[in-house]
Amino acid sequence: MRKLFTVLTLALIAPTVLLSSCQNETSQVQTNQNQTQTNEKTPGTLQIRANGEDFVRKGFVTKDGWTIAFDKLYVNLAEVTAYQTDPSYKAETGEKPEATEKVIVTETKTIDLAEGNETAETILVSQISAPPGHYNAISWKMPKAIDGPVKDYSLLMTGTGTKNGQTIPFTIKIDQELEFTCGDFIGDERKGILLPGETAELEATFHFDHLFGDNSVAPDEEINTGALGFAPLVAIATAGKVDVDMAQLKNQLSPADYQKFMGILPSLGHVGEGHCHESVIK
Repeated sequence: MRKLFTVLTLALIAPTVLLSSCQNETSQVQTNQNQTQTNEKTPGTLQIRANGEDFVRKGFVTKDGWTIAFDKLYVNLAEVTAYQTDPSYKAETGEKPEATEKVIVTETKTIDLAEGNETAETILVSQISAPPGHYNAISWKMPKAIDGPVKDYSLLMTGTGTKNGQTIPFTIKIDQELEFTCGDFIGDERKGILLPGETAELEATFHFDHLFGDNSVAPDEEINTGALGFAPLVAIATAGKVDVDMAQLKNQLSPADYQKFMGILPSLGHVGEGHCHESVIK
């Protein structure tokens, strides 16, 4: 009788133990799934960097043979915005990015693209917490600064041009406000892929060879045929130096050279070698 009672008791307890075990396993699986989902949504750190490319820091030779060395190359950046877009943003359309996620750097910041030597890192503009994902578009504005070293200007360049033993100091002050909206970074490595809890970079790139040209490539290359060069600026030098703002450039350059200069300004912004949709802020 005792054996029968034991068998019956075990028969009743076994399903309960099995059910409890299954419930525990299900609960653990659910906990793991929830933890995985939480980890997948863990914010990372997005670093926004600006790059004037190596020749801005180490110097270069213009299309007309002047060796340029920058002392300062200030740009004023505002409303830098990183996007995850679907579909991928195409700059040539001129449309606004269709963002599934976006983060904005609210601080306006003036940076010196010529800071450091040729081995220096690109300039850190800001780093912000951001949801993970592929940030495949970036936009920024270049308004006139309200204070600081570039007050009243959006872009300011100082340095020297040297050729055949002649050295011409220059200061070029630009108050034209600009806006750039760009797609995915094009370069040797992918940028903007932010994994949960990790760090990724986005880059605003500036191509000043568009303004001055590049003596290391053929004269009939597009980078040179479209560039102003440095000689037209030397031609308007006063007392052995160039110190001009946009009003003086308009008055002193030839109409053709001034129009070329104004046409080049909106083409300065890139993402690596990727192009941007540029616009002039009225």
